[in-house]
Amino acid sequence: MNRIEFIEKIVAAHGVSKAEAGRILETVTSTIVGAVKKGDSVSLVGFGTFKQVARAARTGFNPQAGEKIKIAAQKVPKFVPGAAFKAAVDPKAAKRKAEKAAAKPAKKAASKRAKK
Repeated sequence: MNRIEFIEKIVAAHGVSKAEAGRILETVTSTIVGAVKKGDSVSLVGFGTFKQVARAARTGFNPQAGEKIKIAAQKVPKFVPGAAFKAAVDPKAAKRKAEKAAAKPAKKAASKRAKK
């Protein structure tokens, strides 16, 4: 899905004009970019979190020249999807995770009883 298709979805869902939907999308994206640029994180519960992370300086390799190069430290944006988003994309993995979490307290209780 590209920007135009996204705007068309907003128009269809909310009955606003394409121009207004475009301005709404621009406001949302520029607000997220501005906050992350300042170092703040933007959390949309159920969807995910946008944040800035620092990437350390490292040594890379230029395969064309066959030599090592230094890559400077930099700040990069990062998106961490929320649990509901992950579950929507892969329901089987979400089910396995829920089953694993449900089994974990039972194991702790059994190990406490065994120690006594």
